Amino acid sequence: MNPREIIAQAWAITLKERQLRRWGFASSLLETLLNTKLLVYQTWFLISYLQGDPIGFFADVELLSEYLSFGWVVAIVTFFLILIFIEWIFPHFAKGAIIGLAAKSYKKEEVKGGLVLSVYNFFPLFAIHEFFFLSSISMVITLSSLLLRYSPEIALFGIFLLILFFIGTNVLRFFFIMSEEGVVIRKLGIGQAMRASFKLVISYLGHVVFLLILGFLISLRIFLNVIMIFLIPGIIIGIVFLFSSFLPIGIAIGIGAVIGLIILGFASYLFAYIEVFRQNVWTITYLELSKLKELDVIEG
Repeated sequence: MNPREIIAQAWAITLKERQLRRWGFASSLLETLLNTKLLVYQTWFLISYLQGDPIGFFADVELLSEYLSFGWVVAIVTFFLILIFIEWIFPHFAKGAIIGLAAKSYKKEEVKGGLVLSVYNFFPLFAIHEFFFLSSISMVITLSSLLLRYSPEIALFGIFLLILFFIGTNVLRFFFIMSEEGVVIRKLGIGQAMRASFKLVISYLGHVVFLLILGFLISLRIFLNVIMIFLIPGIIIGIVFLFSSFLPIGIAIGIGAVIGLIILGFASYLFAYIEVFRQNVWTITYLELSKLKELDVIEG
């Protein structure tokens, strides 16, 4: 199957399988919520840093304690910590279902068992994802922020190292890009899956057109994600300021939050299609390349 056929088949499965889109939507929604909170917090820190009075790591808790009782502060902080934990964990959890259900659809099997695929593949997928945690822009921004807060004397050198690690980790991630498929589809161990992915990638690196298309899809998803992550807080803040000019601040914040959630829902729906489509491309590619004879095997 050539790259064009893989792309067409991946898109067909994306449109056909509603279960895949549901998993993709839930994953995209929670991931976007997490990234939005991180961006708002880091923007707050950047503004205070440029003003010469950088906020502390628990500035949001200190701000809440000025207006609310201790019990309310504990309740709100606990709620947000649980929410952040779910937002961090669930995309790893959903990846097993997305890969497994896509593989079943491609092999003309009954598309069911998403929860089982998620549970039984969670820990190895989580380990692979966290092995490349420095490939995430949000993680690099967060660590850079911590360096600027607490180690300003080495912050520039530390940020430079973080950028180098970010580039290097993304290069490694490219070669291990099909590790997750090996874990879910072939039930390989983490090390076996990573070695198999590396071998497949270097064996068929000549598929330049395919790699360019896939790179474009990944870039498109990241580009759209970044745009929406920047737009959503801006829209919410703008709405709050607009309504606060003639409504009590509490009502204005409530209206802004509701409208922001609606926008977030539409954005996550779009991200779900793109993310599921991108993952389907890799899943089908893994299945097709795994059928071919290994290039280092001469006999047998």
